[in-house]
Amino acid sequence: MPNSNNDVNADVHDLIISRLVRAPRATLWRAWTDPALLKEWWCPKPWTTEVRAFDLRPGGAFHTFMQGPDGGTSDNPGCFVEVAPRQRIVFTSMLLADWRPATPWMPFTAHISMADEAGATRYIATVMHPDKATRDQHEQMGFFDGWGTCIDQLEALAQQLR
Repeated sequence: MPNSNNDVNADVHDLIISRLVRAPRATLWRAWTDPALLKEWWCPKPWTTEVRAFDLRPGGAFHTFMQGPDGGTSDNPGCFVEVAPRQRIVFTSMLLADWRPATPWMPFTAHISMADEAGATRYIATVMHPDKATRDQHEQMGFFDGWGTCIDQLEALAQQLR
């Protein structure tokens, strides 16, 4: 007898951006894994990012705090789930460091993959949500513009780092 999870198409819960980034994968990895560089591109400018925790290992803390010029803030504690050097980073807002459960304001798990392609890097961000309503809320908040701008900023920084 099929269970209800088998009847759900997971794709309706995901937001995906796939881009060809004009920078070497090693440089993108460096910009992703050095907290001093991460804060330079992590949120759309003129917002700023403070990296409060960055323990790049499965179960390690990943906590960013973003602040806008108007005083708005976004506090984002989370946890790294998987780290495959120069290939993949998976993190979630659903867990804190050392696998402690969290109650996030925006529940998601993000899967970032990087692969060589045509002299550049195929960068894919897949953000999985627990349900379609949360996915839709994230999209309506400006997911594609926001994450797309961050990828643009990542690419610009990586090109400077060459």
